[in-house]
Amino acid sequence: MSPDSSSFVFLSHSSYIPVMTGNSTHMHLANVGSIVTPHLSLLNVYLISKLALNLAFIGQLCNSGNYLVILSSSLYCMQDLQS
Repeated sequence: MSPDSSSFVFLSHSSYIPVMTGNSTHMHLANVGSIVTPHLSLLNVYLISKLALNLAFIGQLCNSGNYLVILSSSLYCMQDLQS
């Protein structure tokens, strides 16, 4: 999920989908699209303008093929495998 429409290389309108954040705030999904950088490509990313920051699901990062995700009890570490 991202609040920044300029991060997307492709956007399409979506049907109304309500999104609830961790603090129970309700937000509206505006569009769905793709974000592509030199090191990462993510499909089906939600554009939600009221978010304060970008959020990524660990499964999405693992499926992108570029990241190894290491989980511990207090820290999520992401390492670029292409470096």
